[in-house]
Amino acid sequence: MTTVVFVGVILLTLIIAVLSRSGKDATNVEDYLVGGRSFSGIILFFLAVGEVYSIGTMIGFPGGIYAMGPSYGIWFLAYILLAYPVGYYIAPLIWRAGKKYGAMTLPDIFKGHYSHRGLELTVTLAFLIFLIPWAQLQFQGLIVALSALGFNLSPLIAVLISGALAYTYISFSGVKAPALISIIKDILMFGAIVVVGIIVIVKVGSVSDLFALVKEKGAPVTIGSTNEIVYTVTTSFVQAIAFNFALIVAAVMTAKSEVTVKKTQRFMPLYMLMYPFLVVTAYYALVAIPDLDQPNNAFIASALALLPPWVVGLVAAGAALSGILVLAVIGLSLGGVVTRNLVHKIPEKSQRKWVQIFVLFYLVISMFITVYVPQLMLNIIEMAYYGFAQFVPGLLAVFFFRKITPAGIISGIIAGTATAVVMHFNDINLFSINIGLVSLAVNFIVMYAVSMLFKNANQSVIPTAIRREKKEKVV
Repeated sequence: MTTVVFVGVILLTLIIAVLSRSGKDATNVEDYLVGGRSFSGIILFFLAVGEVYSIGTMIGFPGGIYAMGPSYGIWFLAYILLAYPVGYYIAPLIWRAGKKYGAMTLPDIFKGHYSHRGLELTVTLAFLIFLIPWAQLQFQGLIVALSALGFNLSPLIAVLISGALAYTYISFSGVKAPALISIIKDILMFGAIVVVGIIVIVKVGSVSDLFALVKEKGAPVTIGSTNEIVYTVTTSFVQAIAFNFALIVAAVMTAKSEVTVKKTQRFMPLYMLMYPFLVVTAYYALVAIPDLDQPNNAFIASALALLPPWVVGLVAAGAALSGILVLAVIGLSLGGVVTRNLVHKIPEKSQRKWVQIFVLFYLVISMFITVYVPQLMLNIIEMAYYGFAQFVPGLLAVFFFRKITPAGIISGIIAGTATAVVMHFNDINLFSINIGLVSLAVNFIVMYAVSMLFKNANQSVIPTAIRREKKEKVV
């Protein structure tokens, strides 16, 4: 029954992907990459939260609490909570810049604002380096989830099926199919998490009874050292801003207006309601299933123990779609960046075809790495948030600052990234402050210093947050 329900949901999503194609211009790259900037608040809501709540929510969050205690959970919750107010003010500015310059990728914004090929290439290369391992992370999560749920697939078969589905979703209509399918995914994922959490509370008696059992087992329920607190707080800050400035750019640009983006941001925190249920489930697994070989199986092992087979099938579908949809959007973003910003002067009518080619190439390479050399990207995955944070100073310059120069932004990105790399590979610890925050400070200082030292008296690009005339207002 589990397999029947799982396959049924996957087939339903494929039908949605096919139907989403109707009436679309096969050569329109704007429609393909950013949905023609026409998504309503509801569709944008599910697409954007789909980028936040991937398979890591279902397996990584409870698994982290199971293995490392409450500090992991506090960090995870803190960075997402902080990301919401940051996103409320920054996401509309990203949309405004995208609309103004016809941007469909993050490097497009810099290209449109500064008209500087060197800056465009710098942002493109940095973005690609840190985005490349993201697919492997999703593939590995899918392998863990499907194996734990009883689907005895080899890693090769699991990634082939997942990659094929991801490519199929975006091949029909680009970003629109993942956006529509995200509605099903989120209902399944949210529902599964809440149901399992409620069953745990009913089974144990109450939340206080559960924590009493956890203390009896000797598991930690509070953060211990000051250093741990410093690291948790600074990590939460870095990842909150890195997420908003890099990972949701493509989703934000699909909105039909700046107002739509703001309205969507107001309701996104509602998804935080699932986390208390995940915390409960993680601690239940510590008490009831204390010897898990894979901590990431904490939620899934609890679901298998508490739910009937047909509901497990829904949980499996939600988990699989969580990874596959993020995989699809990542591939689409990478294909867009390579086509529009790395490879120069591809005609716009041909860009959609080339995006599909680069996405396929990216997925195939990621599958190979996941199955045969899974450790290859480990350090880059760990450094990805440090890298994404390096775009923050440059984007703030686009939004707010007149006198920052392309040379300053390029120098800042290089200096910040180099600082993160050196500190990471040499295990340099600066008062337990997250490496990303240190490298971000270096980036800001270098960007400002270089801009002031080599400023051009004639250069003063008007920031996108400043509206010169009322008619430029976005409605």
